[in-house]
Amino acid sequence: MEAEIGIEGLGDLAIQVILSKLDPNHTAIVSCVNKKFKGWASDDIYWSNHCSQDLNISSPIDPLGSPAPSFKVAYRLWREAFIMYPWPLVKCIKRCWDSLKSWLGSNFPEVLATLRKGASEEELNDVEKSLKVKLPLPTRLIYRLHDGQEYSENLLGLIGGYFVYNHLVNVNILPLRHAVMESQSIKRDLGFSNASKFIAVASSVKGSEKVFCLNCVNNQLYVGTAMLRGDGEMMPCVPDALLKSNSNQQCDGLLLWLEEHSRRLHSGMITVLEKENLKSISQFPEKPPLCSTAVTNGVQVRASAVLVPEQSELGSPEFMFAYSIRLSLLPEGCKVHGMTYDSCQLHRRRWIIRENEVVKHDVDGVAVIGKYPLLLPGEKEFVYESCSNQQHTPGSIEGSFTFVPGRLAQSKGDPFQVEVARFPLVMPEYIF
Repeated sequence: MEAEIGIEGLGDLAIQVILSKLDPNHTAIVSCVNKKFKGWASDDIYWSNHCSQDLNISSPIDPLGSPAPSFKVAYRLWREAFIMYPWPLVKCIKRCWDSLKSWLGSNFPEVLATLRKGASEEELNDVEKSLKVKLPLPTRLIYRLHDGQEYSENLLGLIGGYFVYNHLVNVNILPLRHAVMESQSIKRDLGFSNASKFIAVASSVKGSEKVFCLNCVNNQLYVGTAMLRGDGEMMPCVPDALLKSNSNQQCDGLLLWLEEHSRRLHSGMITVLEKENLKSISQFPEKPPLCSTAVTNGVQVRASAVLVPEQSELGSPEFMFAYSIRLSLLPEGCKVHGMTYDSCQLHRRRWIIRENEVVKHDVDGVAVIGKYPLLLPGEKEFVYESCSNQQHTPGSIEGSFTFVPGRLAQSKGDPFQVEVARFPLVMPEYIF
């Protein structure tokens, strides 16, 4: 009877294949068998893979970004630094931040540069003591990796926002020191004790107030309405059903919100807008079904809307929606009755505004926000914003613009109508 061959007799190649299939915990267990197994399991090629798969790091660095002597040491330092947290949750939060930073690095590095280093456990404990709250584990981990953003006078909010007339919103993730101050300010204004269950985690950097608060009891993220300072009115920002379905996965509203924001950025649903030499992340949707597109005689009109919670009221109810209209002339120019023109200029507008499919407003007038944009082939879009109050949702806007070929002062042909395809005014699943 032939002697059984032990695993040590399989040969180095077979051992390498077996070890490559193991997760980090089993790799560590194998290293405890004997010196030979310890040598095999200590090979940095396995720990390089573990660091890549678990932590998305391609070089051996510790949680503070400092070099480590090997991938194995780096992995151990990460596990030790976050030993008080479930490891699957650590990996989840790390993936979320990495996804956001990847997009920022390619599209808006100025915002990436504002992210602060992670907070310490001591700093997080001090926040809990100051506000008398127990932070959900996901939020603690979010701040352990990055303590919000450095304040900037420029529009460098990670969440971004919108312009509507003089109403400017650009939302930043608050560093802990500002989160405490903002939370205490809201608590003083509201004057009731249960406000202590909230912590402000994001707000508009300047201009009109907009603040997001995490409820540390039910884990929901809320945004303040126009009545926030009056009676504490807030809207939930993520679907309650999603929070309940993730109850066993230690998920909270802030994490779900940031993950959704990352998905919207990577999908192109929202993007960077440059206006008056200032760049910011615009929350106006760029893709259907939330963004409509129509081309008429070479004139392209894109339109979308976003809820403005800080100017809305739940009690009335009165919901404010801001909408963005983007006008451009395609490179082939303006074509009317078989003739091609190298410019056209807007003269009039008509809007049909519906609530629950009932026409509430039919508006006809000259210009848009007092302007008569002149469109030239292939130039950047002319972008303008306006707003609409809705008593009921869902709603919608559609209409048309009247253009003249050439210029208003020197028309080269008959006026023509340009379609504005219907775009929705709806309460979103996620509020930003």
